[in-house]
Amino acid sequence: MIERSFFPSLRANLAAGLAVAMLLAPVTMTQAQEAAPSTAPSPSGQPNATPAQAAGAQSSADSAPLGSPQADPSLANVPQNNTKRIKGKLTREEKKADKVILSKDTKRAAIKEKKLDPLAGQDSKLPDRQLYDKALIATKKGHFDVARLDLQTLLNTYPDSQYQMRAKLAIADSWYKEGGTAALTQAEAEYSDFRVFFPNSPEAAEAQMRIGDIYFRQMDKPDRDHAKAVHAEEEYRRMLTDYPDSKLGPQARQRLREVQEALATREANIGDYYASHGNWPATIARYQTVIDTYPLYSHMDDVLIGLGDAYAAQSAYIRAQNLPEAGKARLLTSYDGKAAGAYRQVILDHSASQHVEDARDRLAAMNVPIPNPSVDQAQGSQALENSRSQYRLQDRARLLVFHQPDVVSAARLGDPPLVDPRPTLAPDVTRQIVNDFNEAMHPGSTPSTAKTATPANGSTDVAAPAPGAASAPLAFQDVPNSDGSSTPSDTSVTTSTPAATGTPGASVGAEILTPGINGSTAPAADANGLHAVGPTDTTALPPAEKAAGAPEQVNDIQPGAAQSGAQAANDNGKKTRSPGFDKGDESSSKHKKKKGIDKINPF
Repeated sequence: MIERSFFPSLRANLAAGLAVAMLLAPVTMTQAQEAAPSTAPSPSGQPNATPAQAAGAQSSADSAPLGSPQADPSLANVPQNNTKRIKGKLTREEKKADKVILSKDTKRAAIKEKKLDPLAGQDSKLPDRQLYDKALIATKKGHFDVARLDLQTLLNTYPDSQYQMRAKLAIADSWYKEGGTAALTQAEAEYSDFRVFFPNSPEAAEAQMRIGDIYFRQMDKPDRDHAKAVHAEEEYRRMLTDYPDSKLGPQARQRLREVQEALATREANIGDYYASHGNWPATIARYQTVIDTYPLYSHMDDVLIGLGDAYAAQSAYIRAQNLPEAGKARLLTSYDGKAAGAYRQVILDHSASQHVEDARDRLAAMNVPIPNPSVDQAQGSQALENSRSQYRLQDRARLLVFHQPDVVSAARLGDPPLVDPRPTLAPDVTRQIVNDFNEAMHPGSTPSTAKTATPANGSTDVAAPAPGAASAPLAFQDVPNSDGSSTPSDTSVTTSTPAATGTPGASVGAEILTPGINGSTAPAADANGLHAVGPTDTTALPPAEKAAGAPEQVNDIQPGAAQSGAQAANDNGKKTRSPGFDKGDESSSKHKKKKGIDKINPF
């Protein structure tokens, strides 16, 4: 079988070969020239110069002055570099040429590697060091169980090793990198133990930072449970308080700003909800809490304007009420002043925010002078707004997919508060509103309080009764009447102690009184129309009768009696057949009605 060629004919095949040879010829010649020496060596060991080179050398030798290297043929081959070269060592220029310049990524990776393993390259042949290196490699590969097993072996086998501290921290890091609720809980416990065992080590600050990161990773959106955010805020504050000089301080401070951004968003959203439903005391409480607790909130201008609108709504409600003019004027002055104060704070402290013009328009509508911020206030607001990040496409995609709070616009400047002030509560706001109304309607009046007896000397201590003076128990006749007199009424209760009998313990020292017996009478009506407690029928009750005895048990079957005819046996020893079943008289689940074709079967 003849193999078919790619080319249609032999002539085309030859033409293609020649074309390829012509294309490869210049490349081959260039490689040959680079591989061949520029000059051929002479029998004396010196390279032979070409005629042009020889002529150039002769002319330069003739023109050069006497004593120069060019004039002296013996000095022609001596190198002109003044740098002294020592045998076996490189010169300064050669070292500079061979020096490798690391890129920024390489330097960053080296710094990260050194941070993860500060003891790299030290005592690499020791057995505890080998276990530690093996565990780190397993952690990088994601084999967290194997890494923890090696680290635990190191801790148990070498209790005096210099890698004890690093091993315990590496165990906690393996749980942290593994992720998941259970693993992060175990990581928190390991980091807490590390802080207890090594409180003065530099890594203790790193352990505390990791505890805050554990809660930060589990934070949810602001409209969900905020318990993790509260725990993260506590841990970052403890990090800044316990380790103020740590190099992780700026990172912890920024994380604290982001956590407070999420918490402020939650409070502001709740305030917006109350505002949409017209619950102004709750709205004022939520907005005021955001202003006092989270001063670096990115939407502080919206919060201040919302607070001013809440006070303006209170003023509108007061205008609609039919109140005395003097009291109404005092209330309007109070609430309009609070609303204008919130709008002024937007203009002065947040002059670079987006809604500053809305605050100006509201002040203009209230016929209130519009203030101008100072240079320092304007620069501070501008720097704070410039420090916030802008939304990118990856940020929006991450917020859309993952359940994480939106902290992109968190501030990058300013010190976050380390202590929360007392929050403003809605009941406190309501009580303040009531007090404002009372003060406006009744100037100079004080809230009514419970009056207590005060001694003449002004002290509020009440003298206790003497321990030796035992007061007699009060009786019903001692209760004063409606007119304040203590005259005993006709109704009285007396207790009589029966005489002691011969049997000790037969009496308890009291007697039950029955109307009509023992000389007691029926209770009479009081002069004030109140009836005394007691039965109206004073007839003596009959004596209790003894209970009748139980009837004797009677057996239906007497011993020795003969069996009935139905149970008696025949003469042949067989039992009598039971009578037929009558469906008209009895009912049974065993004898059901006929169904289907069985209804016409007479048998």
